[in-house]
Amino acid sequence: LIALKEEGQELDETEEKDQYEKHHDFVTEKYNRSQTKKKASSQKRAQKTGSRSRFTCKQCGKSFSRHGHLKIHMRIHTGEKPFTCQQCGKSFDQKRAFTVHMRIHTSDSAFTCQQCGKCYSRKENLRYHMRVHTGEKPFICKHCGKSFTRRGSLESHARIHTGVKPYTCSQCGRSFTHRPTLNAHMRMHTGEKPYTCSQCGRSFDQLGNLNVHMRIHTGENPFSCQQCEKSFSRKGNLEVHMRIHTGESPYTCQQCGICFTQKGNLNIHMRLHTGEKPFTCQHCKKTFTYQRDLKRHLQIHSGKKLQCRPVWQEVYKIEQF
Repeated sequence: LIALKEEGQELDETEEKDQYEKHHDFVTEKYNRSQTKKKASSQKRAQKTGSRSRFTCKQCGKSFSRHGHLKIHMRIHTGEKPFTCQQCGKSFDQKRAFTVHMRIHTSDSAFTCQQCGKCYSRKENLRYHMRVHTGEKPFICKHCGKSFTRRGSLESHARIHTGVKPYTCSQCGRSFTHRPTLNAHMRMHTGEKPYTCSQCGRSFDQLGNLNVHMRIHTGENPFSCQQCEKSFSRKGNLEVHMRIHTGESPYTCQQCGICFTQKGNLNIHMRLHTGEKPFTCQHCKKTFTYQRDLKRHLQIHSGKKLQCRPVWQEVYKIEQF
């Protein structure tokens, strides 16, 4: 190879120029014909694709030009992973990902973790992985002191402090700190809900929402109150509940100063000041501030007699006394 390279370098410049001029016209003409043919083929293919009926996912409405692509996409909803590695048992939903993974086992240069047996095709990736076992986090945030195993993770975290949001939604212009957050946001526009509950068929746009939903079926309530041992499926519900014990009422009405434990209760209270009456009777079009008042009013149309609550009766007796 070295000899050939040296021989090529010793070609006479005049001869090289003659060869270039001799073939230039031929190559240019051939290239132009090739480009014309490609353009015509591309236009023909585009017309064919446009006239072809599209294949639409019934779960999320996403469309595909080929049935095979729809079939692969459906694995997101079904969770099917037909390609399984016989070496380690790991499964994949696409053949391409499976093929890439197999290089770890077939390559002579595969790097294996001595702690857990996990394999990597690159030594650098194994080095990153080893930090999971050693606990090493060499990349430290100068703003808050939080440390990370990878530089990329630190750079991503630093955007919280700097306010940089490099990922922008093309639909509404909203910007995000991280790409996964943008991807999740985009599903609001596309309507895609790739995560489906295997119990009831309900779909979600984020995996975290599906995991929380699954607690309805499993009955799992992982968040427990240390005061009364009442448990909840969501952390937010526990935080609201804790205000019963702490007496905290963080939501204050700016009009009259009354405080509330939940923002929803403040919103309902504000109707007294704004005069908003969102509940309308379908029979007489009378409006009400609260839903409970509408329900009581509807008894007039149904012919049922209004009944006082026991607590009202007790108050009446005390007042009479």
